[in-house]
Amino acid sequence: MSSNAPVIAAVDGSEHSLVALQWARGAALRHGAELLIVHVLPDHAQLYAGRRASLHDARQPDEFADPVGEWVRGVLGEGPTLPDGVRYESLEGSVPEALRVIGSGALMLVMGSRGRGGFASLLLGSSSRAVASTAPCPVVVVPHAERNAAATTSEESAGRVVLGLHAAETPDDVLSFAFAEAAVRGTTVQVVSAYAVPPAPALVIDRPFEVIPPEGLADEGDGVPAEREMLRSQTERLAPLRTRYPDVSVEQAAVPGDAAGRLVDASRSAALVVVGRHHPRRTAMSLQIGSVAHAVLHHAHGPVAIVPTLKDDV
Repeated sequence: MSSNAPVIAAVDGSEHSLVALQWARGAALRHGAELLIVHVLPDHAQLYAGRRASLHDARQPDEFADPVGEWVRGVLGEGPTLPDGVRYESLEGSVPEALRVIGSGALMLVMGSRGRGGFASLLLGSSSRAVASTAPCPVVVVPHAERNAAATTSEESAGRVVLGLHAAETPDDVLSFAFAEAAVRGTTVQVVSAYAVPPAPALVIDRPFEVIPPEGLADEGDGVPAEREMLRSQTERLAPLRTRYPDVSVEQAAVPGDAAGRLVDASRSAALVVVGRHHPRRTAMSLQIGSVAHAVLHHAHGPVAIVPTLKDDV
């Protein structure tokens, strides 16, 4: 990723996109990056532009009025500190395609979980889902207010970057994104992996996940074999990232059963949950987004980063 890659905020003038814009502003400041604010023009504005171009009618204004652009300027003028570089662009085309194109080479693309057209009961809008499934850069989806409630309990993940890790399959790009985010935030990466539980009554009892430091993985320690093996696999996979980011503290957690459910629980107090878009061995005919990423996107209580691999760059 280029060192001057921008943070992109996709907005539509809704309150949901305002939350995303503020999140993107903070991300750009933390990374020392440019903030690029984009708005995909509605269909009627795009039709106007096409009609004017085809008719060459000089009596018509050069551009269709863009109230979202005025809204952005007003929000930025009243808001807190801004990054050094801030730009606004209006885009044409469908929302997923326009954002896919402009997202090439971006540090990340930030958007709300739903826009103006979403029903109040929707957990995730169609545009957010489509962009998270196809964009060539990491996509951060910031949930609407009804889902982004403050945590009411003190949890291990409070303020941390939570990384959903399949030790054997999660691409390196996902780990790198999580550690880079933790580094600029000065916080901890909490790594959560799930292991299968056999169908024995004594082992399927639900329990809170345990955070274990590497030194706690001695052979004589406690814990079921599957849990300890998962933690060892985590440790091996995380070793290069610990070397690259020596100032980032790491907490490891192995949980039985459902990884998505545990990540959703952790999202209540996490600064960010990071998951891969899908397993690298999927083919073009497979689902564009994996089951864990899909579930976390729909149900998380805080911001979620969906990180693609380079193979997803179409």
